[in-house]
Amino acid sequence: MVQVTELGYIGIGVKSLTEWKRFAAEILALEVVEGETPGRCYLRADNWHHRIIVDEDGTDDLNTLGFRVAGGEEFRDMRRQLEGAGVKVEIAPYEAASQRHVLELMKLADPSGVPVEIFHGPHSQPNKPFHPGRRMHGRFLTGDGGMGHAMLTQTAGWEKTYAFYRLLGMRGGVDYRFAIPGLPKPAEAMFMSCNSRDHTLAWGFPGAKRINHLMLQYQEFDDIGLTYEIVEANQVPLGILPGRHANDGMYSFYFVNPSGWLNEVGWGGRDANFQSEYHDRDTYGHQPVKMEAPKPKTAAE
Repeated sequence: MVQVTELGYIGIGVKSLTEWKRFAAEILALEVVEGETPGRCYLRADNWHHRIIVDEDGTDDLNTLGFRVAGGEEFRDMRRQLEGAGVKVEIAPYEAASQRHVLELMKLADPSGVPVEIFHGPHSQPNKPFHPGRRMHGRFLTGDGGMGHAMLTQTAGWEKTYAFYRLLGMRGGVDYRFAIPGLPKPAEAMFMSCNSRDHTLAWGFPGAKRINHLMLQYQEFDDIGLTYEIVEANQVPLGILPGRHANDGMYSFYFVNPSGWLNEVGWGGRDANFQSEYHDRDTYGHQPVKMEAPKPKTAAE
């Protein structure tokens, strides 16, 4: 079975490109690169041309997940693998692949309708070293583990969703099973991996958007503390307080981005061990923050 090797990039739609550029640079420390067309920018986290594509389309949601395969041979094998399983695949023309800054690109959708892109040959720019949007103690941890991980909101059912991403060569299982008062069965969360990163994809929580959160990992622990101070100073709403995950050992916290879903920034953590185990809570911390709905404006305001 041919396998995807990493989550290479994601595409998001936003209501305000200006607001997202500021958030990306001043809060997350990503590098902002102007797009070739109005209403688009790219966000860099390393020497790749981009890790995030931002389009001002008003959706405030995930537009695509971009998974990498090793090369042209694996790209063609993946097409045969998917079509052999009855998955509809569109091979993108040269112009579309060029807009994504990759050599070849195919498009499809997961069972919940989340757009997925598979590519090889990302545009790497070692002649343009990553320049963070603000001061950092270190850099983002990408490399063999890809850009980070994403948690989705699946609607097609666990079995169909698992089977689809298993078809991409990913593997995993239930990492968390925890009781919720008033529910007859424990809640569960599924995590899947495709490289040394403990997990690249996850799902298990309901939501109105396709994406629950995106995790970006820092190389230096001090960047967690620095980002926390910056989040508080800019009155960015917190989603989950700092703590350490039980499944991957990542120390992290979550906050709300301008599109209303969550960004997680993390440090540390173990590599994938490709063996099943589950947890009923995190190691410590990670208390959820109750997010208040915005108050309606009065006539005087």
